[in-house]
Amino acid sequence: MDLATLIGILGAIGLLAMAMVLSGDIMMFADTQSVLIVFCGSIFIVLSNYNLSQFFGIGKIIAKAFMFKLEKPEELIEKAVDMADAARKGGFLALEEAEITNPFMQKGVDMLVDGHDADVVRATLQKDINLTTERHETGSNMMMSLADVAPAMGMIGTLIGLVAMLSNMDDPKSIGPAMAVALLTTLYGAFLANVIAIPIASKLKLRMAEEKMNQELVLDAVLGIQDGQNPRVIEGLLKNYLAEGKRAIDTTEE
Repeated sequence: MDLATLIGILGAIGLLAMAMVLSGDIMMFADTQSVLIVFCGSIFIVLSNYNLSQFFGIGKIIAKAFMFKLEKPEELIEKAVDMADAARKGGFLALEEAEITNPFMQKGVDMLVDGHDADVVRATLQKDINLTTERHETGSNMMMSLADVAPAMGMIGTLIGLVAMLSNMDDPKSIGPAMAVALLTTLYGAFLANVIAIPIASKLKLRMAEEKMNQELVLDAVLGIQDGQNPRVIEGLLKNYLAEGKRAIDTTEE
């Protein structure tokens, strides 16, 4: 569970709800017509920009903003060094016994055991990296599309409310509801874009960068093992993926 995403979004919603309560009756901020225009209208417009499989798969992608488990780079480096040591002592077949929890690393190791050339291993794993990045980008772009559309739908709702209000100036009872639609659609559009869509899109971009870095680390590790490099050399290479403060490399030769 990503507490930062959850606390951030729920905290913002909570503060807005508190402000509404302090303003009087919170129900005056609820309007069915405004909800239909902004929320439903925005969703349908986003749907028109993507195909059905992408649209209905967004739920699984959005879930990564809240629930996403990713191995630490330090753990991947430690595992890679252990496998490099095992491969030097017992050959690639010795890696069959290795317990690997990372699916991407497992795929690379399986290719080593099967005896594929380095070019084939690199091309296959790089293709996986590109496809994974593309899926993350689709989810992030979809949420940014929602962030772009929601305020526009809010403005459309505002114009609808103003037209209704101006068309019925002779009926004082209709002015209030029409004005409510005009103002609440703007509020809903800003809420949907800035409190929901943009934070989730930003977190998905962060997840994309984290996962891509881990996969590139694994790719370098697998190629280093295949090339028969010294485990300490592989460790030094892979620690370049870490922040400087975490790079303390043991230079002791085996």
